Amino acid sequence: MTRWGILATGHIAACFAADLRLVPDAELVAVGSRTRESAELFARRHDVPRAYASWAELAADPDVDAIYVATPHAAHHEAALACLAGGKAVLVEKPCTLDLPTTTELVETARARGLFLMEAMWMRTNPLILRVLELIRDGAIGEVTHVRADFGVAGPFPPEHRMRARTLGGGALLDLGVYPLSLAHLVLGVPQHVQAWAKLTPEAVDENTGMVLGWDSGAVATLSCGMVGATAITASITGTTGRIDLPELFFRPAHAVLHRAGAEPETIPGDLTGGGYQYEAIEVQRCLAAGLTESPLVPHAATLEVMGLIDDVKARIGVSYA
Repeated sequence: MTRWGILATGHIAACFAADLRLVPDAELVAVGSRTRESAELFARRHDVPRAYASWAELAADPDVDAIYVATPHAAHHEAALACLAGGKAVLVEKPCTLDLPTTTELVETARARGLFLMEAMWMRTNPLILRVLELIRDGAIGEVTHVRADFGVAGPFPPEHRMRARTLGGGALLDLGVYPLSLAHLVLGVPQHVQAWAKLTPEAVDENTGMVLGWDSGAVATLSCGMVGATAITASITGTTGRIDLPELFFRPAHAVLHRAGAEPETIPGDLTGGGYQYEAIEVQRCLAAGLTESPLVPHAATLEVMGLIDDVKARIGVSYA
C-alpha cells in the first residue's frame, strides 16, 4: 500500500484525488495547504483523514509515503523541496519548475537524498500514447518527418488569474505549451534548432505563441499554444510511410488513428476511465515498489531537456520570471 499526501487544494488536486481511487494499493491519507481552512475543506470533500495547515507538517507526517505537488507553477520548486526535505517521494505537477536551474536543483536534491522524484507529465504514462510510441518504434509510419500539435484555450482571463499573473508563473507556454513541446520531444528528442514568436500580455507573459523546432535528420515540429482562442487541441505525427492522428485532448486521447500508405485508416482505442491522472500514480507506485528513484517513462533527463527547451523559447519571446 502506498500512502499518498496531496500538497495544495485546487482543481488539479481534486482531479488527482478522484483518480487515486482507481489505483490499486493506493490510499490518500493527508492533505496540506497554506491555510487550515482550505486543507480541512478539501479533506471533508475527499474523505482525507488528516489536514495540515503547512507544507512542512504534511512533509513530516511519518504515515505519508509519496506527495503529489499540485500548487501553481511558481510554487512547485519550494513545495517539492519541502517534501524532499521531509524524506518523501515526490510527484510534482508539470512544468516541474519555472526554469531549468531550479528543476536541476530538485533533481540533484532528490538524487543526493536517494529519493524518488517525477514530473507529473501524465501524457508520458498514458497507455494509448505509449502504444503510439511503440507503433512508431516498430516502423508503422516510417521515419518521422513532422510533428504538429496545438493547445489553445479561449479565456479571457483577468490579470490576477494564474494564467496571466506573472508571480504565479502565468502564460500559455508553461501551462499549455509544455504539452506540444513534450510530445515533439517524446517522438524526436532534443531539437538542434528552435524558433519562436509570441504576443505578450500587459503582465509580460505570453498569450499566443508559435514554435518551430528542427532536427538535423530533417524532421520538423510546428507547435502552438495560446489563451486567446480555443484551438482543436489535436496532434499529428507524420512519417515517410504514414501518419498517426491524435484527436482533441491529444495528451489523453480517446483514440488514435493510424494511416498507413495504401491501407484503410485504423482506429486504435484508448482508455478514458477516470481523468487520466491515475496512470502517473500507478507509475510512481510501480517505481517505488521496484526501489527506483526515477521513472523510466518520465526520466529526469527528459524533464530537464524539456525544461531547457522551455527556457530557450522564453528567451526568444521575451518572457522572464526572475
